[in-house]
Amino acid sequence: MTASTARPADPRVSVVIPARNEARNLEIILPKLPPVYEVILVDGNSVDDTIATAQRLMPDIRVVHQTRKGKGNALACGFEAVTGDVVVMFDADCSADPDEIPRFVQALRDGADVAKGTRYALGGGSDDITIVRNLGNRGLNVLCNLILGTRYSDLCYGYNAFWADTLPEIALLSSTLPQPADGSMRWGDGFEIETVLTCRWSAAELRIAEVPSHEKLRVHGSSNLNAVTDGIRVLKSIVHERRRAVDARSRAKVAALAGGSATTLPAAPVSPVDAPTGEIVTPTTSATVAARALEGDVV
Repeated sequence: MTASTARPADPRVSVVIPARNEARNLEIILPKLPPVYEVILVDGNSVDDTIATAQRLMPDIRVVHQTRKGKGNALACGFEAVTGDVVVMFDADCSADPDEIPRFVQALRDGADVAKGTRYALGGGSDDITIVRNLGNRGLNVLCNLILGTRYSDLCYGYNAFWADTLPEIALLSSTLPQPADGSMRWGDGFEIETVLTCRWSAAELRIAEVPSHEKLRVHGSSNLNAVTDGIRVLKSIVHERRRAVDARSRAKVAALAGGSATTLPAAPVSPVDAPTGEIVTPTTSATVAARALEGDVV
């Protein structure tokens, strides 16, 4: 668990924006961001003027170059660069509403470790999700809740905020790991990152508030998301993260029997909030797991 008593009442907010060829969208969304401590743009080898546009609109923006490929790696690179107290995950395609950032931060100030956006609670919604994607999301959500013993309402939504001091408990892959020689993607480097984060927040028994959020339409360009292939990666992520938690519990028990030490990170079910204020979810079960990334996993 985190030392929430040491957290500031007025946290410094770091907004992390992964972007690849999003110059035209950045022209729209960057001026709409509320005043924050820092904005970190993680560039994914853009071939347009993404970086130049961001620096023109926001001269003090911090630019980080991702080290491998995939949204998950971009976010991990951005998280490693954070110097603020609170991290906000923010998409560059104009789908995330910048006016909602204070709502996410308030949920953290009210006592949550994680403020998880949901399109399926009162006050949330989506202008972008199709019938097929909606059915797929709901199916994956039900499966995740059954396998992990959680009660999430929106597993795959990527608009989230969390206290930066929880990053060691999430144990994402280091940005310094090389890209596999065969061009494959390391586990957690793709669009499954939202699912990986969600599973690990629960495994660490972090206090999670689901915050209603309305997803807007992408303005320029097209999404890199593939409903089928990325849906399969999400499904594999759920199974992978369940196995990871079970393996970690086993290692912890062995260490305890041998007189060693293990990190106690209980797993917590999560339920949606019923109001736009972001009610804190109270954990109802627990299990001992070790915070450790399976850095050798490649998919």
